[in-house]
Amino acid sequence: MKALSKLTALSLMLVLVGCDSDSNSADESEAPASNIVETAIAAGSFETLVAAVQAADLVDTLTSAGPFTVFAPTDAAFAALPAGTVESLLLPENRDQLVAILTYHVVPGRVTSDQVTSLSKATTVQGADLDIAVNNGAVQINNATVVTADVEASNGVIHVIDTVLLLPSN
Repeated sequence: MKALSKLTALSLMLVLVGCDSDSNSADESEAPASNIVETAIAAGSFETLVAAVQAADLVDTLTSAGPFTVFAPTDAAFAALPAGTVESLLLPENRDQLVAILTYHVVPGRVTSDQVTSLSKATTVQGADLDIAVNNGAVQINNATVVTADVEASNGVIHVIDTVLLLPSN
């Protein structure tokens, strides 16, 4: 786990070093310079998600052109899982299960909050559907609540959620 933390810290440093100091003066119509993974690293509240993406060997996928919509659970969402769950999923022998869970958080295409609120379902990269509802003004993705919407990335959009989405039982 320490190696993943060091890799995450190194990745964050590379992102920060690679940022253009004039980026604040960029025209708002320009696409963000950071991809989904870089954006998640820079946010600082997705260390577990980034470690999982690295363990699942999905970094290249989520840094590709996309576009993707990621429903990104925070570190607190991962911490709420039963003890040992994250550590177990990060083991190499559980990679397939980890990939399935992570790709269940990704919808192909750029789906903004305006579009999400008009949907009742969305099919994930994993293949299963997510249930979408608006309850008392809050967007629910299965049993998770969107706490921050429309975090733009160069290859998609991130919607921050408060719960890890678990695959439906078959």
